[in-house]
Amino acid sequence: MATTASLALAMGTAGLCGPQHGPGVTDQEIRIGQTMPYSGPLSAQGVMTGKAMQAYFDKVNDEGGVNGRKIRLISLDDGYSPPKTVEQTRKLVEQDEVLLIFGTLGTPTNLAIRKYLNAKNVPQLFITTGVTKFGDQKGFPWTMGWIPNFSTEASAYAAYLLKNRPNARIGILYQNDDYGRDLVTGLKQALGEKAQQMIVAEASYEVADPTVDQQVIALHGANADTFMSFSTPKAAAQAIRKVYDIGWRPLHFLSTPATSIDVTLKPAGLEKSIGLVSATYTKDPGDPQWAGDPGVKAYLSFMKKYFPEAEPGERNTILGYSEAMTLVAVLKQCGNELTRENVMRQATAIKDLELPMLLPGIKVHTGPTDYYPVKQLQLIRFDGTRWVRFGEVVGR
Repeated sequence: MATTASLALAMGTAGLCGPQHGPGVTDQEIRIGQTMPYSGPLSAQGVMTGKAMQAYFDKVNDEGGVNGRKIRLISLDDGYSPPKTVEQTRKLVEQDEVLLIFGTLGTPTNLAIRKYLNAKNVPQLFITTGVTKFGDQKGFPWTMGWIPNFSTEASAYAAYLLKNRPNARIGILYQNDDYGRDLVTGLKQALGEKAQQMIVAEASYEVADPTVDQQVIALHGANADTFMSFSTPKAAAQAIRKVYDIGWRPLHFLSTPATSIDVTLKPAGLEKSIGLVSATYTKDPGDPQWAGDPGVKAYLSFMKKYFPEAEPGERNTILGYSEAMTLVAVLKQCGNELTRENVMRQATAIKDLELPMLLPGIKVHTGPTDYYPVKQLQLIRFDGTRWVRFGEVVGR
């Protein structure tokens, strides 16, 4: 596995040889790869995120590409199955010889390929998961997340409760993997010494479980008045329905990967979703306050031309658009030195990059010891039609 020292040495010596190309780069093309769950339990998220990324690269290519080169994204289906992710990623690296892996969605899938990519010195950039361990620049210097990490998100929920409901009785439903456990750990750490008193019950589920009904019933039975749903969309929708149908009316928090109105809330029932609390770091193009915002106007124009079949307000299309925009900024910074080492050098030197769909005041910033590009967010509440922001932007 590459160490931070060996990565620094590789980065430091790469520039001495003058302009050069790494794997996947020609005078006409920059070839990058990813896997996405175009099938399986996260297929709706995968389709929206992956296609939004491809659409943005299409736009960039139509405008001349990056420093005269067109971006070619090879996006393969992994079905949200880690063994398939490994198989497809090895193909991308060893047969397609991509310059880097970009935007792969999912916690278990990214964990499955992290060691391999770091051993091969292949950048694993702006992956679509917020698990805190993806900011481990010492152990895995070729891997970088993008969205606010789940510890930051959970801390925002804890801060709200400590201020507004210090005597809350919390029941937690969580996906039994690094994604769910990371949120639980972050919540407990942020609650501090009050965690043991406030958390009255926890229940986990597996991705393959047909329902989470029994877990919801058990948490209700623990007399919880606050419900944390650290779930992916299918389980989150089931939980919203079950909570409502059994007459339980807790303060209901929903983790950010499950906030899609089309994928989660509509299947659950919009009327059953009223009052849900979550967090965001992006603008809602359907919110009237952004009607005259230049960044939102540009995004809507882009969606109309390059991804017209999608709902522009969906979190995952905005996420794919913004992640792709960040990668293009890094590739532009690379100039004509499109090596894997220089890609990482530039990815760890992003200085206050402003993206049109991030909330005001939130910028992309990285450094050699800072592998969390987006670090802030704001709480939101669902009003039956859309998510409404409240409180202050939090994070660092």
